Amino acid sequence: MRPKAGSRSGSGDGAVRRPPVLRGQWPAVGVVAAGGALGASARYGAGLWWPTGGAEQFPWTTLLVNVAGCAVIGVFLVAVTEGRPVHPLVRPFFGTGVLGGFTTFSTYAVDVHRLFDEGRPGPAVAYLGLTLLAALGAVAVAAGLTRWLIRRPARGRSGPAGGGAR
Repeated sequence: MRPKAGSRSGSGDGAVRRPPVLRGQWPAVGVVAAGGALGASARYGAGLWWPTGGAEQFPWTTLLVNVAGCAVIGVFLVAVTEGRPVHPLVRPFFGTGVLGGFTTFSTYAVDVHRLFDEGRPGPAVAYLGLTLLAALGAVAVAAGLTRWLIRRPARGRSGPAGGGAR
């Protein structure tokens, strides 16, 4: 198979040039890192504000953080994909960075394992199912409500789109 024209290096050794992996990606990497720091800090703050998850406790904070984060991502993704246009770095900053740092499904897995290790299979299975159902439900409800709010006619505006008096 022959490489495309201009893809060989000028050294004559036949080596194929490959673009650097992160070429042009540094702004996205930077905003994801900054957003992740903010989201993880917010999650840490939630844990200080409502400390749960120690031995013999149910991990309510992790459950609440994950469900809230899923609701926010439902609102956010509908708003940026169906609402007003946003800067291209908003989605990686907030969606991947802030919300990815805030939600903590790795802690969720550790909490489930801890509950099983403590000999508490009932709470472990309940937490496993409750988190899954509540997180998916939060995304669906939040996205649906946001979509409804974006698409409903604005009151008091004139013109065909607004539905108001002419």
